[in-house]
Amino acid sequence: MTTTAPSSAAAQPATSSAPLLEVTDVQKWFPGRSKGLLSRTGNPVKAVDGVSFTVHEGETLGLVGESGCGKSTTGRVVSKLIEPTGGAIRFQGRDISGLSRRAMRPLRREVQMIFQDPYSSLNPRQTIGTIVGTPFRIQGQKPEGGVKKAVQGLMERVGLNPEHYNRYPHEFSGGQRQRIGIARALALRPKLIVCDEPVSALDVSVQAQVVNLLEDLQSEFGLAYVFIAHDLSVVRHISDRVAVMYLGKIMEITDRDSLYESPMHPYTHALLSAVPIPDPAVESRRERILLTGDLPSPSSPPSGCVFHTRCPKYRTELSDSQREHCRTTQPVLEEKRPGHQVYCHFPQVRTDLIDGQPGPVRTTGPKTA
Repeated sequence: MTTTAPSSAAAQPATSSAPLLEVTDVQKWFPGRSKGLLSRTGNPVKAVDGVSFTVHEGETLGLVGESGCGKSTTGRVVSKLIEPTGGAIRFQGRDISGLSRRAMRPLRREVQMIFQDPYSSLNPRQTIGTIVGTPFRIQGQKPEGGVKKAVQGLMERVGLNPEHYNRYPHEFSGGQRQRIGIARALALRPKLIVCDEPVSALDVSVQAQVVNLLEDLQSEFGLAYVFIAHDLSVVRHISDRVAVMYLGKIMEITDRDSLYESPMHPYTHALLSAVPIPDPAVESRRERILLTGDLPSPSSPPSGCVFHTRCPKYRTELSDSQREHCRTTQPVLEEKRPGHQVYCHFPQVRTDLIDGQPGPVRTTGPKTA
């Protein structure tokens, strides 16, 4: 999907001053390699390491980054499918970080998830009516007119034929299966849905249909999304704000237009330079930023700034004293301009586009040179 037109949801700012979801310094570390049946050795794998962000009612936060950066783990931690190692998760002002499964059950009506793989996320032995109706039975809810009527109404709302209530998942295409997953997530009318790469396994034409459906449902029901993806074009289309992740940390977070038109973190510059532009003339003039080296292991991340080992700015633009600062001192995610937070000692600040051309670039940061 290559469209980048602004979504209807993105055009509407969040109306509530208090965030629906507040994630503060959340960590998820997994045990190191297994040494035997009962013991483990080695450093823990820091899949998510100090992530903080907020999501307001009716807002879409896009979460992007290369494979292995911790996006999906963040989504599962936020929805409490896996327990955080540290940090706080507040939903509607309530800290849910340490809640047990029993205590979380009533909140499952408010927080749902759409999974990446529409093939493995549905039980092949259950009919669609059973799959979509399961949330009602687990929560003990009895919809007006009965579960079957409610399920058929959900199926129709997401673009499926209600008469296919008794069919099995293998009788549907990939796009239809993802619509089934969306209907299941929507059943209890949640306030927040975590979308874990919901269109990455689909054909491009089907991706557009599913994204448009998600936007329509958001407008109709006032949903908030955490939209996880690696396709920057899709994220630009659907998101209000975007957070860029690398090696378990958020590198940059701001509103969609600021991120795509004037990014500040070198990693964000590199990601955006890889997005194809349909105009051959513009594409031929554009500079491609290549990241050298392999992605470091999350079990032994680099000291200081975790990105410095692959940062093109570190290699070519900084002085020796500035490089030493990057190697030894860990940055913090701080606001460099209103609403724009960056995890970098020396971010690149770009002015707004002037007559379609980028404005001047300047480096900011501690005066260590």
